[in-house]
Amino acid sequence: MMIPFHHSALCGAYFKMADIQVPNLSTFELSQIKADLIFAQKECYDRRLIHAAKWSAEILRAIETTVDTKDLAQVEEDAGYWEEYDAFTLAKCYFDLQEYDRAHHVLKSCKSQKPYFLRMYSLYMADQKKKADNMPDSNDRSEPLKNEVLKTLQTELAEKCSNNKKGLDGFGLYLYGIVLAKLELKQMATQILVDSVTKEPLNWAAWMELARLVTDKETLRSLHLPNHWIKSLFLAKVFSELQLQEEALTIYRTFMRGGFCDSSYLVAQIAVTYQDMKDFVMAVATFHHLQVMDPYRIENMDTFSNLLFMQEKKEELAHLAHKCCSVNKYSVETCCVIGNYYSLRSQHEKAILYFQRALKLNANYISAWTLMGHEFMELKNTSAAIQAYRSALEVDERDYRAWFGLGQTYEILKMPSYSLYYYRRAQSLRPNDSRMVIPLGECYQKMDRLQEAKKCFWKAHCLGDVEEIALFKLANLFAVLEEKDQACQAYTEYINQADGVHGHNYEDLSRSYWYLANYHLEHKNWDEAYGAAQKCTEFAQTREQAKGLLRTIQTRRGQETPCAMTSMQIDSSIDSIPQTDQSTNESPRRPFDRVTPVNLKFTP
Repeated sequence: MMIPFHHSALCGAYFKMADIQVPNLSTFELSQIKADLIFAQKECYDRRLIHAAKWSAEILRAIETTVDTKDLAQVEEDAGYWEEYDAFTLAKCYFDLQEYDRAHHVLKSCKSQKPYFLRMYSLYMADQKKKADNMPDSNDRSEPLKNEVLKTLQTELAEKCSNNKKGLDGFGLYLYGIVLAKLELKQMATQILVDSVTKEPLNWAAWMELARLVTDKETLRSLHLPNHWIKSLFLAKVFSELQLQEEALTIYRTFMRGGFCDSSYLVAQIAVTYQDMKDFVMAVATFHHLQVMDPYRIENMDTFSNLLFMQEKKEELAHLAHKCCSVNKYSVETCCVIGNYYSLRSQHEKAILYFQRALKLNANYISAWTLMGHEFMELKNTSAAIQAYRSALEVDERDYRAWFGLGQTYEILKMPSYSLYYYRRAQSLRPNDSRMVIPLGECYQKMDRLQEAKKCFWKAHCLGDVEEIALFKLANLFAVLEEKDQACQAYTEYINQADGVHGHNYEDLSRSYWYLANYHLEHKNWDEAYGAAQKCTEFAQTREQAKGLLRTIQTRRGQETPCAMTSMQIDSSIDSIPQTDQSTNESPRRPFDRVTPVNLKFTP
């Protein structure tokens, strides 16, 4: 019996999400999806695309529907395959033992599709392994990589691709695409990978490589992709990278309801999406569920360790590090987890050592580059931090943490123009994250561009102000600009926000109360002035001055009439921030998102 997906809200072959057409899963039979996965696992494994084969097998196991053997696709091998079968089988054994040069040599005369792919793929893997082994120092990628092998592969695969009769199949196009991407020919790589997934939509590795090349919604809209159920999971991955987490979560939940609830891959992606949405409670709960489902899973545990690090859960992070070490001591994820553990204990040298170990295992492991940059920052080694962050961006330009880290580094070096550029790049990648906007305001402030700084701090407040410092910084700016009524209202709102919340900076609170006490004294609002001055006596920084101020208020009270206070009006439109750096005449690549103009009215 054929079991379809059920999603009553959807109809037709597609539905739109974030202006992108997403395949309607209700049009695909669950049993056919399982048959597709059986085919995909076998074909990927035959070509030693291990990660794609594992992905197919994991999802396959989560589907309880039975499949009629008649529904399974029968692969007809091309001419010459069986004549080359012996060499192909031996080459697979060599490949599994990481003897890539031997595998390539055994297949040197093979022409049929599968052996030919493995021959070229073995050459590619041999080159990648040698580059990793010969990397002199894992925190230095300044040496230009020699790409002679990649260029040889490009020439060979391009010639094969242009041969209409004996051209590349979908898997061959995938290899051609990753070679082009490695050579920074990204536009051509994108088109070749689109051709690859069109010819062979069940190769998950090709979809993932294509996802890395999609950096914005415009690029995504321009892709002509096949209407296949696997496209939905690709879109979910891309949506997550483009900060469209709600859309990604909708797709993952649709799969979970459609018969994939036991898929550890989907549960892991949901956990990561919750973390990106800053819903840390749900993220931790989902990761715990994942550990129950798949207790020996190492994949994604590095992301879980980042979450535990941010929440400063030392004991749980120590337990996770011990568990990962007992499962696979030498995986990149385990090295990252242990590095985070030492970082949380402020043992930064040991943390760097483990991040370097991770990079020795996989030089393209972007989290290790970024986290190692953070550790060098803790050790005040700015040059090493800059190199680590730049290495991260060589792997993936979408890593906002690396852009942000570079901004922090140049801020320490007192180079605000450089810092401003990097903070802009980070903010363009995380437009709804207040933590990306506040440093922009601080840079503008250091450059005496106070009006732009004011807009940034207000935008951070509108975005939720995770660190709860935007209002205080905004109030300070109003005070500097002699906009006293606005400063009073901003300080008052900051105090209201801080009321009853632990962890606020006492110095900031004392300064806020001190300003309010003097402001209300100037405006002869005796009750407000006395109350604020009384609060100042609770802080060591303002206690003595506050006692004198209280005597002044008592003396003048009743002798003078209070003054009226004007309400504050501020145009918070982000449009008023120049999108060109006035010192360099350089436009950022991604401007601020538009913020709706707001009349800022605080109630003191």
